[in-house]
Amino acid sequence: MKGDGKIQVSQIGEVLRALGQNPTESDVKKLSHQHRPEERISFEVFLPIMQTISRQRPVDTADDFIEGLRHFDKDGNGYISSAELRHLMTHLGEKLTDEEVEQLLAGQEDSQGNVNYEEFVRLVLNA
Repeated sequence: MKGDGKIQVSQIGEVLRALGQNPTESDVKKLSHQHRPEERISFEVFLPIMQTISRQRPVDTADDFIEGLRHFDKDGNGYISSAELRHLMTHLGEKLTDEEVEQLLAGQEDSQGNVNYEEFVRLVLNA
């Protein structure tokens, strides 16, 4: 930031997330494609992008994510294997990199290599 009230186009996703939105990278690219990544845009240009994102999809709640992960909880004990969670995060939806997954899973596995998915979701969403 240069204090000029503008942000770089490459920062749009980051700013939207800081404002409580949850756009995918695909959403951000679609809405900012007419601008170069290094271009700086004003609030007046940013606002319609934010409005479009906020109308597009409801914000997923922790309960939505927990319910989705519950389907992978074969034992019904509140845990799924970290390998399965890693696979889900790198292959489904907005795919994360291996490095991003490692950061998220750091310290979350129990001695059997399982993750309490309810605690995990709440930790990630509150980060």
